[in-house]
Amino acid sequence: MQYRELNNELAIKTLKQLKLRINDRFPDSGLFNVCDELLKVAEESKSKIAFISKPLIWLRITLISLVVITFTILFLTISALNVETGQFNMIDLISIAEASINDLILIGAAIYFLAKTETRIKRNRALDALHEIRSIAHVIDMHQLTKDPKNIAANDTENSPKRNMTLFELSRYLDYSSEMLALCSKISALYANGFKDEVVLQTINEIETLTTSLSRKIWQKISVLDITKDLN
Repeated sequence: MQYRELNNELAIKTLKQLKLRINDRFPDSGLFNVCDELLKVAEESKSKIAFISKPLIWLRITLISLVVITFTILFLTISALNVETGQFNMIDLISIAEASINDLILIGAAIYFLAKTETRIKRNRALDALHEIRSIAHVIDMHQLTKDPKNIAANDTENSPKRNMTLFELSRYLDYSSEMLALCSKISALYANGFKDEVVLQTINEIETLTTSLSRKIWQKISVLDITKDLN
């Protein structure tokens, strides 16, 4: 089973190793701080995933209690009927029919509402976490935005971004950015392990599409960088 679903601990281990690698080459850089933040999000995801994977016992007890109470009221209503010579009085029959219908409607509405309430609580918790991961993916993209290999030898203006990396350092920076985007996708996918909600699954797919698209742009830069190295 360990190879059939993503493992949170392994994702955290990979992130810790990536954080050390970034620190070796770019200590105190913005990319290092973003990686540190992503690591915190991954560690926090353990408790969040555990929450949405387990049933809300208190909510389900409330649901069962409401059903029991409703059926008890229904039973007591039936027991209170006046019976004359083995037949129901017409007024009593109408009264019990009306009460029964109202109770059945109440039971159905309560079951539906409480069942959906549990889903909504878990969905909101998951979506908040996924929104955080999506935001970090955009922050990663912002950090690599000015790291363009075509501009290494360009004549910068006064307001141009500082370009003080070598070709090798730029290659490592872009590679680390791509790895972090991939890990954003994997951390978000962890939320599908114990909660198969359609809205959450759709959001996870959107994050995967986003990170893949951003990573593709980075690898285009790396390809240009490799050509530049060959020319040099």
